[in-house]
Amino acid sequence: MDIGERGLERAEAWERLSKEAALARLRGALALPGAAWCIECGEPIDPARRQAMPSARRCITCQSRRETRR
Repeated sequence: MDIGERGLERAEAWERLSKEAALARLRGALALPGAAWCIECGEPIDPARRQAMPSARRCITCQSRRETRR
């Protein structure tokens, strides 16, 4: 095995571990209880959103704004 192959294997392993860590963070976040009131603006979170996403902690407006900034 040459250096290029080892580098590729390391890069693939890093990518796999990064994806697994990201999934673990998402699973943890989804397991948290949601909120009745948005943690950013303080407005009530729509019941339909809370039913669709029980772990929601932001109203749809604040969540959309947050995702747009990323």
